[in-house]
Amino acid sequence: QVQLVESGGGLVQAGGSLRLSCAASGTIFRTSDMGWYRQAPGKQRELVAAITRSGSTNYADSVKGRFTISRDSTKNTVYLQMNSLKPEDTAVYYCNAAGLGVGLRQYNYWGQGTQVTVSS
Repeated sequence: QVQLVESGGGLVQAGGSLRLSCAASGTIFRTSDMGWYRQAPGKQRELVAAITRSGSTNYADSVKGRFTISRDSTKNTVYLQMNSLKPEDTAVYYCNAAGLGVGLRQYNYWGQGTQVTVSS
């Protein structure tokens, strides 16, 4: 079964930085668009940043200029570098892999989630 392994969450002060990592299998990493989502208490899950197989990126307006998504093909890993963190960034962050498999079957895999807490 496909597994996405996340790491890097924690507690930081406002203005600090964290880097989240998501490791995937080689096949999934090579064929999938990757993204980071977050969900705060009482809120809907929202897309934070995404990166395609070709390297094109997209960011939520609330994180533009502060967060950077990237992927490392040598490690089958996608990263989310988060700088200038704010208390409103506090949420559970989820890694996502989406694409098309054999017979154009759609797939959508999720990591277990990692908690990010930003204190004021």
